[in-house]
Parts: sequence; C-alpha cells; structure tokens
Amino acid sequence: MLGSPLRRATVHDREILRLAVPAFGALVAEPLFLLSDSAIIGHLGTAQLGGLGVAGQALTTLVYLCVFLAYGTTAGVARQVGAGDLRAAVRQGIDGMWLALAIGGVLIVAAWPLTPSIVEAFGASPSVAPYAETYLRVSLFGIPSMLVVLAGTGVLRGLQDTRTPLLVSIGGFSVNLLLNVVFVLVLDWGIAGSAWGTVLAQTASAAVYATVVLRAARRHSAPVRPDAGGLRTAATAGVGLLVRTAALRIVLIVGTSIAARMGDAEIAAYQVGFQIWTLLAFALDALAIAGQAITGRYLGASDVVATRAVTRRMVGWGVACGVVFGLVILAARPWLPGLFTSDEDVRHLLLVSLILVALLQPVAGVVFVLDGILIGAGDGGYLALTTLVATAAFLPAALVLYRMDAGLAGLWAAIGLWMLTRMLTLSLRARGDRWMVTGAIR
Repeated sequence: MLGSPLRRATVHDREILRLAVPAFGALVAEPLFLLSDSAIIGHLGTAQLGGLGVAGQALTTLVYLCVFLAYGTTAGVARQVGAGDLRAAVRQGIDGMWLALAIGGVLIVAAWPLTPSIVEAFGASPSVAPYAETYLRVSLFGIPSMLVVLAGTGVLRGLQDTRTPLLVSIGGFSVNLLLNVVFVLVLDWGIAGSAWGTVLAQTASAAVYATVVLRAARRHSAPVRPDAGGLRTAATAGVGLLVRTAALRIVLIVGTSIAARMGDAEIAAYQVGFQIWTLLAFALDALAIAGQAITGRYLGASDVVATRAVTRRMVGWGVACGVVFGLVILAARPWLPGLFTSDEDVRHLLLVSLILVALLQPVAGVVFVLDGILIGAGDGGYLALTTLVATAAFLPAALVLYRMDAGLAGLWAAIGLWMLTRMLTLSLRARGDRWMVTGAIR
C-alpha cells in the first residue's frame, strides 16, 4: 500500500520540477532586471537609487495590474490542453496577446501626462522626484512589450512549456545588463540610460514571444487575427485576478510610500530590500507557475484525484524552499548591502530589514504555491475576496507602526501580518473541494 502513493508522489515531483525549474530561471530574470539596475544606479548616488525605487514601484504597478494576461491565459490554455483541444488553446492565447497590445497603448497615453502626479503620490522627496520622473517617462514606452511578454509567457506555460520562457528571460536579462552598462557607465546617460536599456530588452523579448506563438498557430491551424469575442472573453475572465492584483499592489504602493516618507536612506534601503524580496518571491512563484499549468490541465481532464495529490506535493515543496531561501539570506546578509550602496545609513537599515525578509520566506512558500494552484483552477473570485481581506489587515497595521516611528522594521512586520493572513485564507480554501471545477471551461 505504501509503494503506490510513493510512486505517485515521485511522478508528481518529476512533473513539478519539469515545469518549476525552468520557470524559476525565467521568473528570477525579471527582478534581476531591477536588481542589476539597482546595482548600477546605486553607485550614482542615494537620490538616484531612491528614484529608481519609486519609479520601479509605479511601473510594476501599471504592468502587474495586467498580470491576468499571464495567469488567466495559463489557466485557460492549460484547461484546453487537458481537454485535448490544442487549436482552441493557441487561439485563446493569441487573443490574450492582442489584448496586451491594446492595453499597453492605452496605458502609455494615460500615464504620460500623469507622471509627475504618480511620482508625487509615492511620496518622493524633492531630491528623488526628478530621477523617478525620468525613469518612469522612458519606461512607459516599454509597457506594450512588457504586457506582450506576460501574455506570451502565459500561452507557453499553458502549453506546458516553461523552457522557452527561460531562454527568452536569460537573453533579455543579458541584453538588459549589457545595455545598462553601456548607457549608464560608458555613455553616462544616467538613470535615463538604465530605463532605455530595459525598454529595449523587453521589446526584443516580446518579439521572440510573438514569433514562437505565431509558429504554434500555424502548426495547429489557429487563426491569428484579433477576434472581438475572444478579446471580450480574455478581458472578462481576468476580472477576479485584476481585483486580486490591485489589492496586492495597494500593499506594495503603501509600503513604498511609507518608506519614502521616512527619508531618503529609508526608501533606498527599502528599494534594495524589496527587490531581494521580489527575487525570492518570484523564485517561490516558480512552484506556483507549475501549479497553474498542472492544475489547469488536470481539471481540464477532469482528474480530481491527481489535482488533490499534486496540491499536497507542491505545498510541501513551497515550505522546504522557503526555509532554504531564508537560511541563504541570513548567511549572505553581512555582505549583501555592500553590493548596492556605500551609504552607511542605508547599509544599516538594510541589515535590519533582511532579518525579517528571511523569517517570512517559509510563509511566502505556502502563499505563493496555493495562490498559483487556485489561479490554475480559475478560482479568481475567492482570490480577489481574500486578498482584499489581507490588505485590510495590512493597512491599519502599517499606518499605526509608522505613527509609532517603528521604522523599516515596523513596515516589514506589517508585511508579515499581510502574508500570514493570506496563508490562513488560502489554506482554508485548499482544504475544501469547491475550487476543483472540472472541464475545458470553468
């Protein structure tokens, strides 16, 4: 009796790792864009690094409000794959890419005149604001490409391919790093050079995704022209994920705003600490990506037993990885600040922050895995509701601790409360059966 469950666990482990390991590399490349920017810009000065922190938060807010283009596409395409309809799977993905281009154009037009107001809303000081505005204005031109990358990544993940996104991400990161070195350190373009390097790297990545998906369309005889009905389906399917993401971004916006109001050293330290947090979060999210693809495929094939079994295995992987990541941060903590800044105040603040970042990693492992599994199941409504609940717990805690002058340690403690609330609500849902709706369409 013991052998059969062990064999099934081994099969699920192989399946998880086949998708998660390449996804790990691809996801890590995204925060490496900003980490490499931080390392280069940090040597220009504290104000420039703070400007990158404010602009980076604003930019990722605009882009990741549209993360449903990746997550919703992954779940929808994977269900069609599980049901055996590859033509419909590719068609659904193409609709998502067209929607990405349309949304990207709208965001450029809407955000360009509002750039100063956006930077001001994040609480940037007079010394930080000009650099933040410069970086954000240039980066707006890369938003359509960033959204196409999200949608294209979702298509390939849904098709159970995480290797191609890994290769594209490695290429994009390499180009981004090279262009940043040339534009900032050689040509002396300052923070604008860093932004242009990222824009060009994202545009090249988007072109690769478009080429790969078009080849898949020809292979499966899927139409590539925009379809009004498909665009509406792609847009409405992501409403729950949009609300979920908006609630997540509120937490991150408020966190950046509070850190910026503490002072230039605080926002600079928070910028680096948050990018390290993001790097590890995306690494843990590799398991969530595997969860999205596998859960969608199993539910599309109406295999509830396999869905439940792989959920248990992925949660175990999440906890184990979180513990390892936390230990790595603690071990590297004495040397990390020196990679980003020579400012002693920033270094001290970052050393304190990294302790809390490390302690939260096992909790983050559970949260990201369960979040990905429920996304793969198309359970966007529950995710929207519970993320709003967690955000409601974070906001008063963060503001009270700010008023008490608890510093960055208090801010990270509030983030810890937010993560614990998410872990509780997601765990309660995963233990039930209501989220496991089977069939090609939820």
